[in-house]
Amino acid sequence: MALAERVKKILTAPRTEWPVIAREPTGTAALYTGYAVPLAAIGPIALILARILFGAPYSFSVSIVLALVSFVLSLVAVYVLALIVAKIAPPFVGRDDMAQALKLVVYAYTPAWLGGVFNLIPAISMLRVIASLYGLYLLYTGTVPLMSVAKERSGAYTAVVVLVAIGVYIVIGILVSLVIGLAALAS
Repeated sequence: MALAERVKKILTAPRTEWPVIAREPTGTAALYTGYAVPLAAIGPIALILARILFGAPYSFSVSIVLALVSFVLSLVAVYVLALIVAKIAPPFVGRDDMAQALKLVVYAYTPAWLGGVFNLIPAISMLRVIASLYGLYLLYTGTVPLMSVAKERSGAYTAVVVLVAIGVYIVIGILVSLVIGLAALAS
């Protein structure tokens, strides 16, 4: 399926799209190269463009490093979160299935990655957070078809996944801050 078509379907009709996604034999490489990488690049590219258009409190080289680090860590975070999503599914009567977990996490990230376009204008960059909140709904609606989580436990499962994701992003935030600090010192 074409990238734009999948984005549209997952955003506008997730309840009907998740079962389709669950049946697809999408491998990790295809999922990353055909979906995650192009969407994950939106935010970092917007950061670089914002630096060019509006300036930033740090140098252009620091902007490039920040964009690259945030891009790579975003892709790593998706994989780490998918590992955790797979491992915590059995207590919720779900399956420990890494392939399905990776699809769930990658497609649930769609609004957050698309929201990266708000990085283009620093004054509205916080709108990315609002866009990301829709990803929680996508995650919730995908738990039953992809992870086979019991319907009555899908809310609790989603809550646990969100708490784990918060922890993962705290670690990523710390890593990005360290890189910014080191890059600023080097320039």
